[in-house]
Amino acid sequence: MYTLPSLEATRSISSLAVLTSGGDAPGMNAAIRGVVRSALSQGIEVYGIRRGYSGLLQNDMIPLNSASVSNIVQRGGTFLKSARCPEFHDSDNRRRAAELLKQRNIDALIVIGGDGSLSGAHLFEEETGIPVIGLPGTIDNDIFGTEDTIGFDTAMNTALDAIDRIRDTADSHERHFLVEVMGRNSGFLATHVGIAAGAEMILVPEYAINIEEIALQLAASHRAGTGSSGIIVVAEGNEPNLTAGIAQQLQQQGLTPHISILGHIQRGGRPSGHDRVLASCLGAVAVDYLLAGYSDIMVGVSNGCVVDVPLDDLIRYRKGLDPELLKIALQLHK
Repeated sequence: MYTLPSLEATRSISSLAVLTSGGDAPGMNAAIRGVVRSALSQGIEVYGIRRGYSGLLQNDMIPLNSASVSNIVQRGGTFLKSARCPEFHDSDNRRRAAELLKQRNIDALIVIGGDGSLSGAHLFEEETGIPVIGLPGTIDNDIFGTEDTIGFDTAMNTALDAIDRIRDTADSHERHFLVEVMGRNSGFLATHVGIAAGAEMILVPEYAINIEEIALQLAASHRAGTGSSGIIVVAEGNEPNLTAGIAQQLQQQGLTPHISILGHIQRGGRPSGHDRVLASCLGAVAVDYLLAGYSDIMVGVSNGCVVDVPLDDLIRYRKGLDPELLKIALQLHK
C-alpha cells in the first residue's frame, strides 16, 4: 500500500471533468472510478469526456454518477474510450476546449495518459489557467517523476505469460525465439519482462545494439551446446524492422530463429491487483490535490509514497533505464 499525502482543502470546486488519452492501459477504468467516487463524496459533479482530447474539442461529455463507474474496476481498456488528437497541438484549439469547459461550468480537468497526453495537459493549463491534474497511464512506464505507471504491471504479466508458453516450444524444438514487446523508445517493459522470464538476452533502445555481434554470440553458445534454445526479448524501439534484422543475422550464422511480436495483446485484459490499487489511489488523491489548490502537476509514486510532480518536468526530463537492471540480467544468464 502507498503512503498518501495529507492535504487540506483550500479551493472550492463545483464540477470537474476526466478524460483518458493516448494509448489505453489496463487500470484506466479503476482510475476513472477513483476520480468519480472521490469527487462525488466531496459534493463535486463529474463529467466524463469521451475519446480524450478529440472528444473535448467535439464537446462530447457525459455526466457521471456512482452507478456510471460500477463494475468497471476489473475491466481493461477505458470505458470513456481514448484517442490521439493532433489537433490539440494547436493553441487555438486548446483555447476553444477551455471555452467548452467554461460553458458547462467545469472548474478543473483530470487527464489520464502517457507523456504526450500529460504534455498537452501542461500546455492547456499554462495557456488557459484551468486547473489540471495528470495521472500516469501507460504500459511503457517511461514517465519522469514516477516509479510506476498505471498498466505497466499488467502488461508485464501479460507478456510474461506469453513468453512462458513460447519457451515450451523453444525448448522442444531447440530454437531461439525473438519476442518483441512494446515500449516505443523505452526499454522498461522489455527489461522487467526479460528478467522475470529468464531471457537469455534483452535488447533495449537505450543501449547500442550490434546485431552481428549478438548473432555470433548466440551461434557460439549453440555450437558449444550451452544455448541450443532460448528467449531473446527485444524492445520494439524506434528502429524499423529491428527484430527482423536480428533474425536475418542469426540465420546467416546457421540458426533458425522464430519471431513472435506480442503487439497490442499487452495493452488489453483485466488489470492486475497491483494496477487496480495504484490506479484507484491515484484517481482518488487527484481530487484531493485539486481541492488543496494544486494544478499543473502529475500524481505519481516514489519510494512507496504518492507524490506530486510538475508537469513541466515531464517535458524537460527523461526517465532513464537503470543500467544495473541489465547488469543483473546478464549475471543471471551467463
